[in-house]
Amino acid sequence: MSAIAVFSLAPRDRDEANRSSTSLELMFDLATVVAVAAAAHGLTKDIEAGELAPGIVRFACSFFMAWLAWANYTWFASGYDNKSAAFRVLTMVIMFGSLTLAGGIRSGLGDQPHWLVLIGFSIMRLGMIVLWLGAANGDRHARPAALRYAAGIGAMQVYWNTLIITVSPEAPLYFPLFALGAAGELAVPLLAERGAAINWHHGHIIDRYNSFNIIVLGECFAAIALIISDPATPELRHFWWATLCAIIAFSLWGLYFDRNEQLLSRKARTVLTWAYGHCLLFAAGAATAAGFAVFLSVAENTTVSQELAALAVGIPIAVYLSALWLVRDRASKHGSMHWLLLAVAALVLASTVFASHALEVNATLLAVAVTIRRRLYPASPREGGERD
Repeated sequence: MSAIAVFSLAPRDRDEANRSSTSLELMFDLATVVAVAAAAHGLTKDIEAGELAPGIVRFACSFFMAWLAWANYTWFASGYDNKSAAFRVLTMVIMFGSLTLAGGIRSGLGDQPHWLVLIGFSIMRLGMIVLWLGAANGDRHARPAALRYAAGIGAMQVYWNTLIITVSPEAPLYFPLFALGAAGELAVPLLAERGAAINWHHGHIIDRYNSFNIIVLGECFAAIALIISDPATPELRHFWWATLCAIIAFSLWGLYFDRNEQLLSRKARTVLTWAYGHCLLFAAGAATAAGFAVFLSVAENTTVSQELAALAVGIPIAVYLSALWLVRDRASKHGSMHWLLLAVAALVLASTVFASHALEVNATLLAVAVTIRRRLYPASPREGGERD
């Protein structure tokens, strides 16, 4: 306890110029990649097994825990990463927890308590509590908020420990209780920053969220590579599917990284909508990758129809576009652009349900949407968080 008492993290300058992701943060992202990949892989296997609804629930739970751990660390590091040895060691401890969490997600223990998930998440959270106590010691203005963060994370971890130890993941009450815990986690910043906001860097946070989007799009690329390499000899059908999936992935990148401004205000409502909306967007990106992988089963497994595979891709694309509208285009200065992504999302859903070649139609719709945005609403190169 005495070591924690002297551990101190002073706030960084929120107006610091040229603030971008550090090599340590990028390595943290690599640890998160493993957890995201495990969640996406699990969703693919569940869809292939015909367990669509249970698979979605399991994916939502797994992805939320991976994203939450990443977000907890990312926002803290934006304000208090002083590059000290103590901060870096704690970051590595949290990273190890992320890898343990990923191992638990990948193991898929059915109706048994998810011990690896619990251990990994506990390691990460204990590391975050120590970091927040360091911020409380080093930032006089944000000390009340930092202490509330430490207390809130600790209280929620007790909740998760109790849930995972006492309730089977297959029990009917598990998901409602998980959802209650997720709501509690999302409420922690609201309660912690009441009257005393923490420190964070605007450009740095955008850069970090851009990096996470690259993570989920990278999962799409991994699935595309699987589609191409699956047959023993190259097949035209697989190349065609891979081409369509690549167009979709490139279009999702083009729609997100179009240099239009994000996070236009530091007001709590704007920040929380942006941050939490991105959780939905990132989950949809990872689910799209899982949908791509399902197309392999169309050729290999008669229990998976092409219609189901189309739904596995179309639904997450529509969610991705709707979430992007929520976090960015809803506040766009271009009036007509308010509805572009929602209109495309509706068309994607319609084509997924009614079109006989849904993948082709959806790839075309997304490519057209990118073209419209680029030609009608060119953004200044100085806007946004894109790293050229």
